[in-house]
Amino acid sequence: MFTSTEIFTVRLSEDGQAVEIIDQTLLPNEVKFLRLETAETLYEAIFGLRVRGAPAIGIAVAFGMYVLAQQIPDNGGFYAELLRLGNYLISSRPTAVNLSHAVKRMLSAAAECGKEAALPRLYEECNAIYNEDRAICRAIAENGLTLVKDGDGILTHCNAGALAASEYGTGLGSLLLGKERGYDFHVYTDETRPLLQGARLTAFELFRAGIDVTLICDSAASMLMRAGRINACFVGCDRVAANGDAANKIGTRSVAVNAKYHGVPFYVFCPSSTIDFDCGSGADIVIEERASEEITEKFFAERIAPEGVKCFNPAFDVTDAELITAIVTERGICRYPYTKSLAEMFGRN
Repeated sequence: MFTSTEIFTVRLSEDGQAVEIIDQTLLPNEVKFLRLETAETLYEAIFGLRVRGAPAIGIAVAFGMYVLAQQIPDNGGFYAELLRLGNYLISSRPTAVNLSHAVKRMLSAAAECGKEAALPRLYEECNAIYNEDRAICRAIAENGLTLVKDGDGILTHCNAGALAASEYGTGLGSLLLGKERGYDFHVYTDETRPLLQGARLTAFELFRAGIDVTLICDSAASMLMRAGRINACFVGCDRVAANGDAANKIGTRSVAVNAKYHGVPFYVFCPSSTIDFDCGSGADIVIEERASEEITEKFFAERIAPEGVKCFNPAFDVTDAELITAIVTERGICRYPYTKSLAEMFGRN
C-alpha cells in the first residue's frame, strides 16, 4: 500500500510551501514525485490526472488552498482572492464532489478572518481533511470486507485504492485489508479505457500488495461473469446523487448492467463526502468530456484512428441506483431504495 514515505499519493511538504504528489500519469513505468507550488500547477495536476481519485483530489486541493493562502498579499483582499482561487480549482474537475467540498471547508475555515488569523485555521483544516480520509478509508474497508469471503473472485473497474485516496482507498480498501488478514482473493481488473487506470494503477497497486490480480480487457468482464468466476464487483465513485445514482469512470455502468444480468453483486464504495444530497439524481451530474487524443493516440506508439475522425470521450458515466446492490460508506452499508437508506444513515430525513 502507499502509506510509507517512499510511496505516497498526496501530502503537504515538510516546509508547508507546496503540495507533493506522485505523478500517476507515469505509473507503472516510473515513480516520480512532483512539488506543486502555484494555482496553475495544482490545476494542471488535477485536470491532467497526475493526482486523481475523488478523495485524493479533495486532499490535494485542501493542502493547495493552504499553500496558496500563504502567497496572498495581506492587503485587505485576502478572503476574496482565496475564494477566486478556490473557484478556479473547482473548475479543474467538476464531477468530483470531494473537490468542491474541500474548497468549501477551507473557505469556511478562513471566513471572517484576515490572513494572519486564517493561516493557522487553514493549516488545521487541511490536515483534518487528510486525517479524516485515513479514518474513513479504514472504516469503509472494514465494512466492505463483510460482503465477501476468502477465495472470492472480485472484478474492479478504474482505480479506487490508496492511489485514489490516503490509505487503503475505497473500492480496493477491503481487498488490501483482507490481504493483511490472510484472505486470498483473486482480483480481475478491467484495463479501464481510455486512460487505463485499471491497467496502469490498480494492477500496479494490487500486484505490489501481493494480491493475486489478473488484468483483463473491459469487454471480457461479461464472459468471466457468465463463467462464474466473479463473485462481486467493487468500484469507487466520484459522486453519488441523493437517489443513489453514482458517477464513476466511463464503463462502470456497463459492468453494473452485466452484473445485474448475471446475478453478481455490484458494490459502490464511497466516503460520505462523495454523496451529494443537493444533487437529486444522476441526470443532474455534470459529466466531464475530455480530449479526443485520449482515444486516438494516448499510450500508443502511433495514432490508431483516422486523422479527423469524430470522437466522443466522456470521463464518467452514471450507474442507475437500481443496478447497485449496495453503497458502502464509512458509516455503514446502504441498500436500495437509496432515497430512504442514504437519508436515514446521514440524517437527511
